[in-house]
Amino acid sequence: MCQHQPTCPSADSADREAAHLVAHHPEQGWSLLCNGVLHFEDTGELLPDGRVIAPHRPLDSGSVVTAA
Repeated sequence: MCQHQPTCPSADSADREAAHLVAHHPEQGWSLLCNGVLHFEDTGELLPDGRVIAPHRPLDSGSVVTAA
């Protein structure tokens, strides 16, 4: 699938998010990576084989806002 040199990380690789962008749709909140991974704005992922990777955005306590 990937034509880049060096090749992009596979969809099964831990660093799969480092693959090149093929399509980017920020208005819809997703991007398609060269390795076939759909990467969502909330850091969740859909792998080419249908597996779902739950969002894994780090929670920084300095940016948490509570409603009054």
